[in-house]
Amino acid sequence: MRSFRAAVEAGDLAAVEELLADDVVFTSPVAFRPYRGRAVTAAVLRGVSRVFTDFRYVREVTGADGRDQVLVFTAKVGDKEINGSDFLHLDEDGRIDDLMVMVRPLSAARALAEAMGAEFGRISREAAEADAAATDA
Repeated sequence: MRSFRAAVEAGDLAAVEELLADDVVFTSPVAFRPYRGRAVTAAVLRGVSRVFTDFRYVREVTGADGRDQVLVFTAKVGDKEINGSDFLHLDEDGRIDDLMVMVRPLSAARALAEAMGAEFGRISREAAEADAAATDA
């Protein structure tokens, strides 16, 4: 999904959110249970954008039918180098209905968990506000 990669690389989080299906399932590398829904997934991705520095995609792999894609990235969390992969699946409408992130090494995953934990209050508020706005619309 070139549009996802381009939006992420441009820091266009509104465009990233538009690519998410309403019922997207986001599986985080640092949370036990997946997050469900566009609002919370977009809020988590905004949180990640505040935590990661020097983010860049270094490789992409696309499945034969084009509906599955893996984007391999590098970034920093504080002073820790992190390597990871975004696993994307597209629904029939071309929207992301499944997004799973995996990261390594363990020391960087721990740094990510700590940094995202510090963001959790803001992420929760952003998701609740987006859900409320969608309900009012």
